[in-house]
Amino acid sequence: MAEAIAFDIATELIIKLSSLALSQIGLWWNLKDDLDDLKRTVSTIKAVLLDAEEKSATNNLVKVWLEELKDVLYDADDLIDDFSTETLWKDLMGENKLTKEVRLFFSSSNQFAYGLKIGRKIKAIKARLASIGSEAKMFDFVERDCPMETSFMTKKRQQTHSFEREDEIIGRDDDKVALLKLVVEFQSEENVYIIPIMGFGGLGKTALALLVYNDEMVKSNFELTMFVCVSNVFDVKVIVANIIKFVTNQALDENLKMDQLQKQLRDKIDGKKYLLVLDDIWNEDPILWSRLKKLLMGGAKGSRIIVTTRSQKVAKITNKCQSHILKLKGLSDDATWSLFKKIAFEQRYVDSTNSTFVEVGKQISKRCGGVPLVIRTIASTLSLKETENEWLYFKDNELAKISQIDGEILPTLKLSYDHLPSHLKHCFAFCRLYPKDYEIDVRTLVQFWIAQGFVKQSNPKQSLEEIGFRYFKDLVERSFFQEVEGDLIEEMTCKMHDVMHDLAELVAGTESTIVDSNLSISQVGEKCRHISINVSLIPLLKGKKLRTLLHFPKARYYLSDETWDSIIVNCRCLRVLEMNFLYFTTIPRSIYKLKHLRYLDFSKNRGLRSLPESICKIQNLQALKLDWCDGLEELPNKIERLVNLTHLACHGCCRLTHTPRGIGKLMSFETLSMFVVDKDRSHGGADLSELSGLNNLRGELEITNLGFVKNAKEKFKAANLKEKQHLRSLVLQWGSFLAWKDDNHDEERSLEDLQPHPNLKELGVRGWRGDAKFPNWFSLLTNLVHITISGNFKQLPSFAQLPYLKQLKISYCTELEYMDDNSPKGSQGKPKSFFPSLKHLWLWNCSNMKSWWRTTEAIGYDTNEDDTTVMGTSTVSFSCLSSLKVRNCPLTSMPLYPSLDDELELVNTSSRPLKQTTKMNMNAKTPSSSTSSISLSKLKSFRVDNIEGLDTHMLDECLQHLTGLKSLTIEDCKEVDLEGMQWEALKNLSFLRIRSIPLLESLPLGLQHLTNLQELSLFYLPNLASLPDEMRCLTNLKYLNMKETPQLKERCREDIGADWHKIAHIPNIQL
Repeated sequence: MAEAIAFDIATELIIKLSSLALSQIGLWWNLKDDLDDLKRTVSTIKAVLLDAEEKSATNNLVKVWLEELKDVLYDADDLIDDFSTETLWKDLMGENKLTKEVRLFFSSSNQFAYGLKIGRKIKAIKARLASIGSEAKMFDFVERDCPMETSFMTKKRQQTHSFEREDEIIGRDDDKVALLKLVVEFQSEENVYIIPIMGFGGLGKTALALLVYNDEMVKSNFELTMFVCVSNVFDVKVIVANIIKFVTNQALDENLKMDQLQKQLRDKIDGKKYLLVLDDIWNEDPILWSRLKKLLMGGAKGSRIIVTTRSQKVAKITNKCQSHILKLKGLSDDATWSLFKKIAFEQRYVDSTNSTFVEVGKQISKRCGGVPLVIRTIASTLSLKETENEWLYFKDNELAKISQIDGEILPTLKLSYDHLPSHLKHCFAFCRLYPKDYEIDVRTLVQFWIAQGFVKQSNPKQSLEEIGFRYFKDLVERSFFQEVEGDLIEEMTCKMHDVMHDLAELVAGTESTIVDSNLSISQVGEKCRHISINVSLIPLLKGKKLRTLLHFPKARYYLSDETWDSIIVNCRCLRVLEMNFLYFTTIPRSIYKLKHLRYLDFSKNRGLRSLPESICKIQNLQALKLDWCDGLEELPNKIERLVNLTHLACHGCCRLTHTPRGIGKLMSFETLSMFVVDKDRSHGGADLSELSGLNNLRGELEITNLGFVKNAKEKFKAANLKEKQHLRSLVLQWGSFLAWKDDNHDEERSLEDLQPHPNLKELGVRGWRGDAKFPNWFSLLTNLVHITISGNFKQLPSFAQLPYLKQLKISYCTELEYMDDNSPKGSQGKPKSFFPSLKHLWLWNCSNMKSWWRTTEAIGYDTNEDDTTVMGTSTVSFSCLSSLKVRNCPLTSMPLYPSLDDELELVNTSSRPLKQTTKMNMNAKTPSSSTSSISLSKLKSFRVDNIEGLDTHMLDECLQHLTGLKSLTIEDCKEVDLEGMQWEALKNLSFLRIRSIPLLESLPLGLQHLTNLQELSLFYLPNLASLPDEMRCLTNLKYLNMKETPQLKERCREDIGADWHKIAHIPNIQL
């Protein structure tokens, strides 16, 4: 990657050396001739760099020459950065009278001495460059000012498909059948049988394993399925911990010993018929493998472990039977062409029926060796080429260079890398710093790219983050990333295929490395610029020229003063410093010496109370991340000096007392996740008027302690929220009730003066204690997706027609009597659009809410409280609601919810809407359903707690519909005794909790039908006298928890209790 980086650094240097500001400074300090000479030397060398790039692929001397050149250019770039930083600092301190243009470069408290020092450095760099330039003559480089394929490198592409696309698996039908036979049909002597899938990188081993792993027949054949990526480091303790984490879906205590972990593992898998996929194993030590294998042998008969590996030795270690090692080969020519054609013609730049394209495409696809990853990558590259000549050139001049030696796919993949624009080459190679199979946070990655200067802003109307995100999508479309998850950049993650990670390691060379042992740290060269490291090894690091310092794994590690000193002394050129997920209480004042820093991350540090004021001397800082530093009480007072700060992330910093004054001067802000009003104005904090000009804010803005604002009407307007068109989410937090006990009248705090821009997607209003009406501007927010409201509102606007609303949460609106004042029908009696997109609805602690609408006549409800007749087409229901939670809201009438497929929670509310929903046919009024379906039949989780009017008969009738239910909780139901209930319909139930049912004297015999039940909890059942013999039918039951069941305590005592024989088969019993 040296040549690509060298070309870009040279370009940037020439731009800087050509500036008027630097020219003026050169004149004043008698350095102009030196600077001009430096520019000419760099320009001369730059002219041949593109030719040098091509020659370096076959000439190692050229490659070494490029490495030397890159090192000098980096040093020159650091020197220019010094100019800018020194000048900016002095200007901020009010001592510099240079023009705005000039101040971008350099100054010092002692200008004469500083000028001499800089002059010496410039001369030294010029001499090094001159020497390197003279060496270039021996290589006979040809001058070029653009890459060979200009049209490809500069093309603007149309976005015609989602970059989240996962290509279907093609050509593996026979392999799937073979693997299924070994997994499901083969009868082995061992309880746990191991099946290796072997093949070189990119053949689709993991894809095949997942194809079988997710097969419905396989899922139904095993009690427990697990998938764990092992990768390069075969650490038995880590693997065991990851298996437990997968099963429990919970993070483990990092201090657990191996003995504790193996006991937990056996508790989870012993006696169960399980399927475990161990993906990407490299370990060839049979002793290490044996240690892990012993811990996994407790599974029931028919258990399987699928191992994927590139190593034949690993395959032989895990299974001695050669015929049961699934050796993947390349795809057939037909399957290869099917996959190639699907991707190469996807952009529709070329005609898939054109015989020339088809013929050339088939010739190229045959050179891909049947390797799916190569096929996808090469086809993705060609999908962006529009002409026959471009396809022919690629076949004849690029593909011809590739060796066809079986298994050597990196050179083939490097073709696609070579065809990337230089800025994308940098971005991809940087990803070498992540461990294999790591889930990459996309927004963080983009901010890393920005901090390193990889992202270029050609359009000032676009933010650097938007441009960087476009870079990411470009790489996804070329198949350099996979498993992209999430819709918003703030939530998006991705992964790299192992072979793509190998490619990143190849092209990054010695410039980037991962340091995870004493041995690897000793191999770090002085020219290494980017490192990810185990934190404990930082004191051993001597990386004087490092630009990136990340740390993996993300574990709670105490950062000592020695480690801090090591970073500050040895890493003065850092652009990116990531110190998240660590523990330290103080940051040294000397951190300001890291003056090149652009990105600084202290997030998720619970010990940090404050930041040193000296941090405000790092004027280049663009991103400061403090999310979830929940002990942090204040930000630096002089934060306004961070003139380049673009992102200040402090989400979850709940102890912050105020936002510092002067924040409004940072006009480049794009992220300000929290603005904290100074409650008693004792800290000299900023007031809301400082938000006025920050109109480039993006993402989320939470404003807290609004109830403490003085002169509220004036300050609210001054915040100028309606001009913040890029904000996605706005949360207005009013603080404690005490905030309202002052001399201000409620009307002075009207929400009307906090009007946001109509582009807003998420709105939260929390703790409102002002006027009882919602503001008029709400009708303008037609793009809302999420709404969260709490406060003393007596009336809310209608949310029913919001076209994009997916989540609605209403809580602690204790004066609210109904949700909607409007009829659900239009003026002509036809139903209006009613919550067309709503997926999640929460109604909590609205103690006076008795009805959804002010009147119910319009929707066909009989006002008789006992009537549960459903009026067919006149009944209004949510068309696509997935989850509903109603707590402490006495709702007797509301829209029905037959489409629920996730969760229904009813606590201290009326049973009437539930009765009506279970009686209705989904076909009646749910446009999203095209065929008749039983109401609530897809529901997964159901909880009822203290439901008015719910008796055993009604509960039984309701449960007959819930055939997809997996979790059921019945609590505090005074009229329910479970007597005579039918349980046959609940065959999928795996969790059952029965709590505070005073009428319950014995468990129903029908529980024997719950053959998939794994956990049963019996709490606060004073009259439950015994357990039925049918408990022995629950063969999958793994956990039985009993609390405050006094009559059962003695009967269930181990070995001697009267009911012990009924539950002795259950592995985990808690009394």
